[in-house]
Amino acid sequence: MADKLKSLQGMFLLDSGQLGGSFFQRTVVLVCRHDAEGAFGLVLNRSTGNHVGEMIVADLPDPLKDSPLFLGGPVQPTALSFLHTDQFLPHADVLPNLSLGHSLDELLEIGESFSATKKVKLFAGYAGWSPGQLESELKSRAWLTFPASIELVFETPSEQLWTKILRKKGGWKNRLLAQMPEDPSLN
Repeated sequence: MADKLKSLQGMFLLDSGQLGGSFFQRTVVLVCRHDAEGAFGLVLNRSTGNHVGEMIVADLPDPLKDSPLFLGGPVQPTALSFLHTDQFLPHADVLPNLSLGHSLDELLEIGESFSATKKVKLFAGYAGWSPGQLESELKSRAWLTFPASIELVFETPSEQLWTKILRKKGGWKNRLLAQMPEDPSLN
């Protein structure tokens, strides 16, 4: 009898320290979809160094144009994805009150009704796993998991996210990992 897939949707994946030298070194990935067909996630802590308005030619409100554009992953770096939240999103599909979008039309619609309670984070590219690939990487301990929250997605500075979650996760190994330099040979 096959094992029933335990979905990691709504969880963070954190580099466990084994991904050094790869695209995913010290990343935090939010798993947005995970089922028998594979997994889809967005790297939350890798900025492109550009603002959304520099990369997307559309009539977006200034708060969206001025927000940083993140590199969601190495797959299809020209593909647009975004996470958005508000006080109440009845059809949220990642976490309660957190949804994933991909279309410019949907982003423009969100922009038209932009308010102080709405938060949006935009990404170029994504992280993807074929069926069984993520489970294999988890078995080899390449990733640590932690429950995602809207506060961590939107309120924590991206450059502090990996370290902050490791500290929240607790345990001496995670505290030690959070304190290690990016290149241990420089220690």
